[in-house]
Amino acid sequence: MDENPAVHQEMVTTPEEQPQPNPVGCNKYRRLLLLVFSFSLFAAVLGLGVYSHLQKTADPWTSKWKSAAPPCLSPACLRASEHFSGGMDPFSRPCDYFLFACGTGGSSTSEGRHRVKGLSYEDSGELEKKREVRTGGLVRMRRETDVQENSDGRLDKFPDRKTALLKTIKEILEAPEEGDSMTAAEQKAKKYFKTCMDAESPEKVGSKPFLTLLQQLGGWAVSNGWNQTDFNTTLALLMGQYSTFPFFSVYVGSDPGEEQMGSNQHYIQIDEPQFQFPIDWNSKTQKSKASTRYLRPFYMLCGQYLVLLGVPSNETTQHCGLYISLSTTLALATAPLHYRLSQKLLYHRITIQDLQTLAPAIDWLACLQATFQPLPVSQSDLVLVHNLPYIINMSLTISKWQVQHEMMGTGPLHTHMIFSLLHTLIPALDSRFFQTMRNFSIATGDTQEEMPRWLRCVQQTERGFDTLLSQTIRERHAQKEAEELIHDVYSSLKKKLSDLSWRDDRSPVFILKKIKSLNPRLSTETNNLNHTELNHLYAEVDLSDKDFFSNYLQMLVLEQKRRSRLLSHGTQTDGLSITPSISGNDIIIPVGMFVSPFFHSSYPRALNYGTLGSLMAKDLLHLLLPEIHTQAKNPESESMCIWSHYLSVTKGSERVGTFSLSSSKQQEVWVQYSALQVALDAYKMSFMRHSADSSLSGLSYIHLFLSSFTKVTCDADSYHDFMPFEPSFLVTVLCSNSGFCPKPLTCLNKSQSYPREMCQSRMLH
Repeated sequence: MDENPAVHQEMVTTPEEQPQPNPVGCNKYRRLLLLVFSFSLFAAVLGLGVYSHLQKTADPWTSKWKSAAPPCLSPACLRASEHFSGGMDPFSRPCDYFLFACGTGGSSTSEGRHRVKGLSYEDSGELEKKREVRTGGLVRMRRETDVQENSDGRLDKFPDRKTALLKTIKEILEAPEEGDSMTAAEQKAKKYFKTCMDAESPEKVGSKPFLTLLQQLGGWAVSNGWNQTDFNTTLALLMGQYSTFPFFSVYVGSDPGEEQMGSNQHYIQIDEPQFQFPIDWNSKTQKSKASTRYLRPFYMLCGQYLVLLGVPSNETTQHCGLYISLSTTLALATAPLHYRLSQKLLYHRITIQDLQTLAPAIDWLACLQATFQPLPVSQSDLVLVHNLPYIINMSLTISKWQVQHEMMGTGPLHTHMIFSLLHTLIPALDSRFFQTMRNFSIATGDTQEEMPRWLRCVQQTERGFDTLLSQTIRERHAQKEAEELIHDVYSSLKKKLSDLSWRDDRSPVFILKKIKSLNPRLSTETNNLNHTELNHLYAEVDLSDKDFFSNYLQMLVLEQKRRSRLLSHGTQTDGLSITPSISGNDIIIPVGMFVSPFFHSSYPRALNYGTLGSLMAKDLLHLLLPEIHTQAKNPESESMCIWSHYLSVTKGSERVGTFSLSSSKQQEVWVQYSALQVALDAYKMSFMRHSADSSLSGLSYIHLFLSSFTKVTCDADSYHDFMPFEPSFLVTVLCSNSGFCPKPLTCLNKSQSYPREMCQSRMLH
């Protein structure tokens, strides 16, 4: 066992002989490891705590705005998704987005859009107002009434907002009856619309209903059956029961001077009548006259009406000649709006008693009492007259014609009133009368397409049942989501304006005080009637299942009651409108704005805020701050920044600064971009309250919002034509060097340079 004792001696040693560690160094090492471990553990716990806290308090907008959203599968969403399935996505083809107008893929750039040459921003608006007056406020409609695909696969555009509202009303009126759940008022509105849509019924009776009514009114001299009815008695009857105003127009409205003081007082307003022929204005002589080239067609129109009413052709010459002579004489004293504004002829305050002294041929008290029955109207009441020289001249003309023709029995004043009544009732007569009127309109240069029958019937039903329809739209469409959108948009608007830099110290105090004092509200809040009250409102309406003519007369009575309610309530409650208005300290947001495809309670909020939110922001900016461009510094600097951006991506950086913008276009660029920022900030407010949202077509939240804004500005923005480029281009500006967008809007095959200042607002950060 011990054959190698040397080796064994080397391997076995005593403990005393083994090396001993340094106790001081070992302790230091242990303490260092313990310190590192403790610090690491503390850091890990602290990190987990911070992460947990951040997760609990994380801004859902920042963390989710670019994430995919669950699809909205409601019927309204499925219809809306058709607009976006191949639609207006600013991120799909950014190069085309720069080059083509609103992403249509066509060859018309924004510079090539149709404009009225030589007209400024203000002139274009005045031209549109004149066209609306001449056509009686009728809206232009597309031939198609539903969303369809064009032959090249592109989807039709959104309808304009007025068309969308009228289509919504049509859907309400055509909805199937739901048994006991339908109120009596709803049944009457549907019955009126149904009889209006029955095109065959008026054809069967021809002119008989009007001739019967004519006999009830005492006949007329044209048919040798006139019983010499009193002039003012007939005039009061036509004004009160048939909404017919032959010699002057009467309506209810406020005084703009008092509106600025916060008053909501409404007055009877008296203005020129609506003549049935064009009137020329001579700017040198500052006189009006009937257009001579249209007098012959107008004479033929008169004769054709008389033939349709069974008057022998040999009786038409004298009466049509007198009718045209009286009408053209009255037209001589009229004046266009711009002249009346320059001469301060609008809103002339006068008592009915004083008006009687100045224009004695009209029994003003009796006529106005009939127009606003059962409201009390007295001699001391104030009325607002918009062209007192015309009213005085009209009274002198009537007195003169009464003396000249009283003994002759020709009754031209009475004939004039009956022709005015005929024009009021043409929509309820057979198609021959309407076509005769239409032919004359074409002869005078009206190139508008003929409105489809459903549109005329919707407008008529709206005239009589506006309160009911406004209430119905709110119940079905503008619910809690609508009130939230209004609150968010207005709150965001106030934030935007508070960030502005002003040219002096007084401007922000006045403007911001004005903004804070106003209360935006839905139009039906002050007359929110329940079903029992609505039934009572229309209790006296007794409609026929077949006789549309009698139903139309009932609608005229309802129109008279609406004027009386407006005068007595002292507030404008026109919910069937599409633009906000100010009444006292309230901003009236009409429920007519809250219809699809711009808004629906089941839509993703990104869609509601991107479409209606941005439109509402533009409307409010135009309504509240027409003078802000001259008082704040931001509009000019931001609009020029945006304009430079546009030039850099379309014309090249070398041409930036070579094109300037007029003051009005600068203001519109700022309004449009501010509206995009306001709507986006409003959506952020909503998203932070309710982070769970849905989307369309697989788009993320922010992607849907921006696509919605692009779609609505291209298709249905009424301010679109006042921009120097497509308003949808503003998405490009917003996305430049910012973290808001799904991806940058850049065109890789173009040399692009951006301004140093990226035109961003502090409110979006």
